[in-house]
Amino acid sequence: MQQTYDHLVIGSGIAGLTYALIAAEQGNVAVIAKRGADTTTTRQAQGGIAAVFDPHDSLENHVQDTLRAGGGLCHEEVVREVVKEARQGIEKLVEWGVRFSEISKGNFHLTREGGHSYPRILHTDDASGKEIQRALLERAKTHPRISFFEHHAAIDLMTTTKLKIAGTPRCLGAYILNIETDEVDVFQAATTILATGGAGKVYLYTSNPDISSGDGIAMAYRAGASVANLEFIQFHPTCLYHPFAKSFLISEAVRGEGGKLRLKSGEQFMKRYDDRAELATRDIVARAIDAELKKTGDDYVLLDISHKPADWIRERFPMLSEKCRAFGIDMTKEPIPVVPAAHYFCGGVLTDQYGKTTLQHLFACGEVACTGLHGANRLASNGLLEGMVFGARAAKHACENMRRGPQPCVPTIPPWDTTGTNDSDEEVVISQNWDEIRRLMWNYVGIVRSDKRLLRAKRRIDILQEEIRDYYWNFTITNNLIELRNLALVADLIIQSALARKESRGLHYNIDYPAKNDDFKKDTILRMSPLQS
Repeated sequence: MQQTYDHLVIGSGIAGLTYALIAAEQGNVAVIAKRGADTTTTRQAQGGIAAVFDPHDSLENHVQDTLRAGGGLCHEEVVREVVKEARQGIEKLVEWGVRFSEISKGNFHLTREGGHSYPRILHTDDASGKEIQRALLERAKTHPRISFFEHHAAIDLMTTTKLKIAGTPRCLGAYILNIETDEVDVFQAATTILATGGAGKVYLYTSNPDISSGDGIAMAYRAGASVANLEFIQFHPTCLYHPFAKSFLISEAVRGEGGKLRLKSGEQFMKRYDDRAELATRDIVARAIDAELKKTGDDYVLLDISHKPADWIRERFPMLSEKCRAFGIDMTKEPIPVVPAAHYFCGGVLTDQYGKTTLQHLFACGEVACTGLHGANRLASNGLLEGMVFGARAAKHACENMRRGPQPCVPTIPPWDTTGTNDSDEEVVISQNWDEIRRLMWNYVGIVRSDKRLLRAKRRIDILQEEIRDYYWNFTITNNLIELRNLALVADLIIQSALARKESRGLHYNIDYPAKNDDFKKDTILRMSPLQS
């Protein structure tokens, strides 16, 4: 089946839906969702969105906190633009139906998280992402110009280069797998936007949902777009440690509200690593926990907020307290066992200040993108902020381009070619390679790295990619195979980026180069050579 739209949006979180709602004012929009449209990383966000509303706070304070967290790699002009547009973005979300927690009518309740000098996190109790997802999705699903395609997985972007059309390379749309029918459809579009989230699933332990398999990063790279800073992966310090608590995050807001990190013995340890203790940035807290676990041999540390009144805890953290109770933990009376887990990609598809990638007619917004906002380490609650601001910026810019005049003639994209492929009777190959990638990335390319570990990982991922390529071209496409192929490529790009950075900065810590080196005070940019494509 062939479909044609003005805008093709791959992903249905805050970045994709913001783009879709604004772009739909001018043209028709297709939104692709790999699962249900509400299965997103946005929905799982607990903390909230950072923006200056406190009269004692200032835009400059937010800028400086972001730059400090970013380890010298933030693009300052981007930081200033995003911080400046945060309030306008919040007002638009409220207009679209998002209900943030308030102290009184029109007076938002603001909380503070690690790395922030003032309370500036707008939230909806401890389920902010769920509320944002609800409001945006309700509005988008009733919009006459927005069509949703759920249980559809993007396979690859189609470009003029792949069709051997002369001129400046540009994106024409994408091949999309209908997961329920196993058919591959062609979606052509004047503008394509990647809003696919991150790639936490490349690691053995992650706070991300199963959909976070690096699809957008991998597709963009294969299409010839540049990617940047993939060595900077934020490991959230506090995921619930429990055999049945898959990917459950304990919000940073718990530490922001006074929660203390302790060893099993009850001893506090964060002051040994940073004067800000529990309110240090995530990279410092994650490394501190990792170091303590290596010293003690324990499997977890404890996050304790039980010194606060029980009624207050239940009111401030209703979802967390309920979830913990389901696992037999009463956070009003006892500490919560926690461990670090892969959480957020600060790198991604390289874009300019409008979300434009290096491939014409292709945009990227949200966690999939590297906009220059986060640098070497994301400041807490700047993630949803980035998705909101850049989703709006990209949509406005794309619509302005369309208003300037007719778009280039779009050639017909050929149908998906299944010649020579067969249904696989060896799914074990996928599961085996999948497990091996995630384990080697956790062991060799995790919170603390070394050149020796990285080179081991590189040798093994090269072999795995060859096995996967052979499998991919010989068997009928499935969603599991798409994700495996993407994860293997993203793993390789992470390793290449980490090997290129001969220093420790922000989220990248290499024991062979423990200090910052200003020779590497620059973005790590990778792009597929024409010979590889």
